[in-house]
Amino acid sequence: MNRLKLNSFLLVLFTLVLSVNMVAQKGMVRGFIYNDKTGEAEIGATVFLKGTTMGAATDVNGFYSITKIPAGSYTLMVTSLGFDSLETKITVGKNEIISKNMNIKEAAQMMKTFVVSAEKQEAKTQVKMSVTKVTPKEIKSIPSIGGDPDLAQYLQVLPGVTFTGDQGGQLYIRGGSPVQNKVLLDGMIIYNPFHSIGLFSVFDTDIMRSADVYTGGFNAEYGGRISSIMDITYRDGDKKRLRGKLSASTFSSKLMLEGPIKKAKEGNGGITFVVSGKHSYLEQSSEVYKSYFEGLSSENARGVDTLGLPYGFTDIYAKISFNGDNGNKVSLFGFNFRDNVNYPGESSLNWNSGGGGANFVLIPSTSKTLIEGVVAMSNYKIELNEVDGLPRSSEINGFNVGMDFTTFSGDNQFKYGFEMLGFKTNYEFVNTIGTKIVQEENTTELSGFMMYRINAGKMVLEPSVRAQYYASLSNFSLEPRLGFKYNITSKFRLKMAAGMYSQNLISANSDRDIVNLFYGFLSGPENLQDEFTEQDGSTREITHKLQKANHYIAGFEYDLSRTLSLNIEGYYKDFKQLTNTNRNQIFDENSDAAANKPDVEKKEFIVETGDAYGVDVVLKYATTKLNVWLVYSLGKVTRWDGIQEYAPVFDRRHNVNFVTAYTFGKDLNWEFNVRWNLASGFPFTQTQGFYEGIGFSSTDQSYTSTNGDLNIEFAELNKGRLPYYHRLDINIKRKFVLGKNSTLEANLGATNAYNRDNLFFVDRVTAEKVYQLPLMPSFGLSLSF
Repeated sequence: MNRLKLNSFLLVLFTLVLSVNMVAQKGMVRGFIYNDKTGEAEIGATVFLKGTTMGAATDVNGFYSITKIPAGSYTLMVTSLGFDSLETKITVGKNEIISKNMNIKEAAQMMKTFVVSAEKQEAKTQVKMSVTKVTPKEIKSIPSIGGDPDLAQYLQVLPGVTFTGDQGGQLYIRGGSPVQNKVLLDGMIIYNPFHSIGLFSVFDTDIMRSADVYTGGFNAEYGGRISSIMDITYRDGDKKRLRGKLSASTFSSKLMLEGPIKKAKEGNGGITFVVSGKHSYLEQSSEVYKSYFEGLSSENARGVDTLGLPYGFTDIYAKISFNGDNGNKVSLFGFNFRDNVNYPGESSLNWNSGGGGANFVLIPSTSKTLIEGVVAMSNYKIELNEVDGLPRSSEINGFNVGMDFTTFSGDNQFKYGFEMLGFKTNYEFVNTIGTKIVQEENTTELSGFMMYRINAGKMVLEPSVRAQYYASLSNFSLEPRLGFKYNITSKFRLKMAAGMYSQNLISANSDRDIVNLFYGFLSGPENLQDEFTEQDGSTREITHKLQKANHYIAGFEYDLSRTLSLNIEGYYKDFKQLTNTNRNQIFDENSDAAANKPDVEKKEFIVETGDAYGVDVVLKYATTKLNVWLVYSLGKVTRWDGIQEYAPVFDRRHNVNFVTAYTFGKDLNWEFNVRWNLASGFPFTQTQGFYEGIGFSSTDQSYTSTNGDLNIEFAELNKGRLPYYHRLDINIKRKFVLGKNSTLEANLGATNAYNRDNLFFVDRVTAEKVYQLPLMPSFGLSLSF
């Protein structure tokens, strides 16, 4: 049956590819738009034929394509926010393909009308369901902790995103756990994108070109995860001259360099490089704060005043790009990210991630197809050493290879491709009953996809399908997906998306733990139970070992005015099958005592199901000087483990973010940023009571004279709730122009400005309360040259 499905999928794919290439089309003009100052690709520029409705916006590579052009002479026009408009004359012949690359110059005076029309055009012709397109400028509008803006801090304000804590927190997106979020950097898989303190990511905002964050309903271009996608692209480096940035703040320092290795004699070719390194000294700088923490009247500083902030990290990234005059490009890149946590006398944790690869963009001169591809390898290893001396380590080595082909036809787009990836996992730990578990697995996944974006009048239809084969589990998954948008008016648009998703990779820790710095990976276990008990009491056979989910999303976009927009989405994620560590395990599965015991008492991993549903509301006001962003998320997440329904530790009912960025001053050299977050408390398991536990190691042992251990009687799982969380972050920046190409920026800020006591957790034995970060002032300087 699986072979029949695969053959049918391949036949449909071949037929569509053949039909798209056989359709007779009129003339076509395509090319790349570059920033004249740096030679970098310009994203989101509008390219159109003046006096017509034919046009396109540039993609992440600066690429545009205008098809179905009747033969004749035209004026090709380019507009983009902050740039002078550009016009050039072209003559298009029947069935002729014209390649036209252009450089646009930065404008002396900001204009906004063209960009508004560009955004409106994209909103009309693309579904854009549950996706946020993030730029470095937007990341810098958020108050930065320690002075340097970071993607991790920006993600916390996105709709549907839940962050579990300042220290050791993880990112949960619309009910999905971190392992269910796929993170790509230049097409390469990054297994752990966030450092242990939770406030900083491994990414450098200054070299980031764009980041697309899909919180659900993504099309078949992406696969292998059941919750969300983060697709991040770095710049290639300045083609004109050597540039750099040196920064130092309260918590870290950074150096970035970019420039040409070989300049092109003309055009936009040449060889460029970009290299970035950042290093934290949180553990050392927190010593400076120690007397400050001790002097705080608030209990918020408890824990920080004695342990400090025992976190450290180092991130290095480098990239070399070989650029052709016609837009063809090959890039080689590599990275090394390190993280360490050291609690003296308690535990230490270290992880190291490294890898490299190549990606390319090809524009065949006689073809109407854009070709993109990637070949990459990456490694991630984490080790945890605790006072009990029991080993705990996880390592994953992986590779991914893929190619995508995109053909344009007017506002329509057909895209197809394939991907092959493999990874080896090595996991070692001691479980709750004292058994040492070692798992070593090799996994290969093969997949192909096709997506067709159809613009028909006021309607945009985006059907897609992905065929995913998990070789190690011998499971085939056919995953249809659909996106839809209807333009009721030019200002009001309805949209929806639905799809099926699957993945093999699981987390090495339980998603019931709110604080768990150990973040490891396993391949899906083969020894799951044979049957699963549904909530209605019925049982079903477990026929596969994959994790699977279905997404259903609907909403609307409304342009209230030229500067004010509203976006509302309701979502439901139906987690059909999840794999989790078995907290109810009593017996070692391989022991004689487990022979006649039920699976729930002896399996290391169990099957669960779950639901996540909610509503996300985003209200944006944007002008050249003032940007205001109000985000509200209402959500609920539940899990069913075959015995009980419970709320996972990341189930947050309400989450509100208010963000403001204001630029002012004679030369607009001042900027003020503020973020206020209000969120309901996370669930936790309450303590029912305490009792003395006696092991009775011998038959003549007397319970009246034997000293036992202090044991805890727990209440129902996650029935309690922590108090509400709220925090205000502010900062102010001032730029000083030192020369033609040199700028100094000073940044003064405060995290938790009114020193709110946000409860993190309570020690069950001592009843001591541990809080999130207290009021923390910060200062930073950066020099751009």
